[in-house]
Amino acid sequence: MGMKFIGARVPRLEDPALLTGRGRYVDDLHFPGMLHAAMVRSPHPHARVTSIDARQALAVPGVHLVMTYADLPAPAQQARIPMLVPNPSIKHPLMPYALAKDEVCYAGDGVAILVADSRYLAEDAAALVDVAYEVLPSAGDCREALKPGAPPTHAGIASNLAAQFTLAYGDVDGAFARAAKVVAASLWHHRGGGHAMECRAVIANWDPLQKQMILWSATQSPFLIRRSLTELLGWDEDNLRVIATPDVGGGFGPKTIFHPEEVLVPLCAERLGKPVKWVEDRRENFVATTQERDQYWDIEMAVDAAGKILGVRGAMIHDTGAYMPWGIISPYISSMTTPGPYVVPTYRLETRVAMTNKVGTTPVRGAGRPQAVFAMERLLDKAADALGMERAEIRRRNFIQPAQMPYNVGIISRDGKPVIYDSGDYPGCQEKAEAISDYAGFRARQKEARARGRYLGIGIANYVEATGLGPFEGATVRIGPSGRIFLLTGASPQGQGHKTALAQICAEKFGVGLEDVTVQLADTGIIASGVGTFASRIAVNAGSSVHLAAQDVRKKVIKVASHLLEAAEEDIEIDGGKVFVRGVPGMTKTLGDIARSVAGMPGFALPGGMEPGLEATQYFSPAQAAYCNGTAVAEVEVDIETGRIDVLRYAMGHDSGNLINPMIVDGQVHGAVVHGIGNALYEWMVYDADANPVSTTFAEYLLPTAAEVPRIAVTHQETPSPLNPLGVKGAGEGGTIPAAACIVAAIEDALAPFGVKVEDTPITPVKLLQLIRKAQANAA
Repeated sequence: MGMKFIGARVPRLEDPALLTGRGRYVDDLHFPGMLHAAMVRSPHPHARVTSIDARQALAVPGVHLVMTYADLPAPAQQARIPMLVPNPSIKHPLMPYALAKDEVCYAGDGVAILVADSRYLAEDAAALVDVAYEVLPSAGDCREALKPGAPPTHAGIASNLAAQFTLAYGDVDGAFARAAKVVAASLWHHRGGGHAMECRAVIANWDPLQKQMILWSATQSPFLIRRSLTELLGWDEDNLRVIATPDVGGGFGPKTIFHPEEVLVPLCAERLGKPVKWVEDRRENFVATTQERDQYWDIEMAVDAAGKILGVRGAMIHDTGAYMPWGIISPYISSMTTPGPYVVPTYRLETRVAMTNKVGTTPVRGAGRPQAVFAMERLLDKAADALGMERAEIRRRNFIQPAQMPYNVGIISRDGKPVIYDSGDYPGCQEKAEAISDYAGFRARQKEARARGRYLGIGIANYVEATGLGPFEGATVRIGPSGRIFLLTGASPQGQGHKTALAQICAEKFGVGLEDVTVQLADTGIIASGVGTFASRIAVNAGSSVHLAAQDVRKKVIKVASHLLEAAEEDIEIDGGKVFVRGVPGMTKTLGDIARSVAGMPGFALPGGMEPGLEATQYFSPAQAAYCNGTAVAEVEVDIETGRIDVLRYAMGHDSGNLINPMIVDGQVHGAVVHGIGNALYEWMVYDADANPVSTTFAEYLLPTAAEVPRIAVTHQETPSPLNPLGVKGAGEGGTIPAAACIVAAIEDALAPFGVKVEDTPITPVKLLQLIRKAQANAA
């Protein structure tokens, strides 16, 4: 075949529409007679609902419905929103009802939904719904929530301890007993959100012709919504169709779960017999959309005199908020990720998961791994400093080597299987990152800057990430009578470039251009089953399914062409949309000719051994995760008078296996790094001691802008995974995972003359200035 797309830097098919304002999101969709919904939310972190009076709101012209818990159908009154991943270690598997029954457990908890002619009217009328509350004591700090006598986060529970588990292997206490050095850290990771450009949104419309309830949702998981509605309401899944609209404006984790509004909006549409739209506003997004963290770590590392790790042990407290949509996934991932790319002979981490009266926590880009990497990399920095060793060198001495792959870490994953790294060259990846960052030349730059009163520092951090998680994703490839190729999959993008990457895989099998492949995505009506786009899983799962399905169709094309052209199958070639006999230019058929020949004619049998149509469906199910890895190097400048931190240079050595489209992967890494810079320096969802949200606008909750982001250098190391036919690994989160660790290390390095130690994220100018002043006072 002439056209080679896999590995090519092909411009994204999605971009022309997005760059010219022709993207289509939920709020761009309009239907005749459509009504608009607004939520009534609790202003209190914890309270008993004593009464709800909607009469004044219902008296407003143009208001069609106010729905409270009492108005829900019986199945929704009896069942709570399903938990995605139950776990036997969970003591309180609490999830919300679609609307608060008689208790609200965080500020933002939904109490009622109101439907009116316009969103403006709905918002105004929602303010007229009179809800009487009896305010209850609340738990705002996860550490305090676990203490005896702490206010219960829910009525009827004896303790706020939601879950407790330990991951361990080896004689860790014996390792510490024989250590040459022991270093310790007490770390804190802020609460933060995904903050996608498009907030959550849902439209529901009953189609009387198809006898279907159709939902358009800004979701990462349309099949999950359909399954959850079926489970919660008992609706027939054949009468439910869920579509992640033509474009979804970002996801980053919070849109993976099934939210109450995704049951409320279709219930309102069913009740009223009209389409209903709900679009979350930004303030709602701050208080009602799930977040990730807080986490508090007390952890220590034992090393020998040569800097080799002997063991790591510690304890972590994770704040799950009021509910547990993903169960204990985030803290479990944190716990199992901690050893990273290093040989850690012994390990023990005890984890407690605390309930508080804050919105529930779910994975946000990185999903617990940035916290784990921060802990491990901070300990390595401390160990290097204690031994008088260069920080990059201590990492070199502890890397798992390529010859040790596949490498059994010693930990059991959440699916009950051992954590086994399938492939990777961790020393080689760090070497590449050091090269593109001019790591070796930094001390000269630092010395020169210091002479001019400037404080520069450099940090380095490594990570390993489980990607391509199962259970599966599917794809159908079909060639129509026109010769056009159709690719259908349940993968649900939010800006990643699925359409381009999957079209590249498919087009290469037939030697056609990307313009000859029509890609349909994220619609439960086009393929039987799907899972969703999260956890850096689509290249492995959907990509492999496309590869296998296209391969099957290609074999069918060759078999049919062999019959039509009266040639051996091994002599048939496909290129440029044509099928021909090698060396005989005149013996040619188009893909359309082949498709029509097996479309069937009334009254005639298909040729012997031929199957009808040119179509195949495959569901790839990986045996285990494919582990990507990377090394980040950050160079920063600190203004010791103001505490300002500028990231001057940022380099990333990245290994996500074989690259389908290096340009798309570069974009994923760049975006993830920016997210990581935000985690390290800017983003902080602040709550007061009673769990009242404080930073509820972008005036208080800061995101990095173009002015704060440096040019990001990326180099790729391609170590193919042996676990899937494409040899690929995930790439969407890697840039975020080591960012906070390497940026904080760089800040410490810049302030080494003062002995400043940083153990929290985000590190804001105010916090840093306090640390500088404290260090200066101690030195005096």
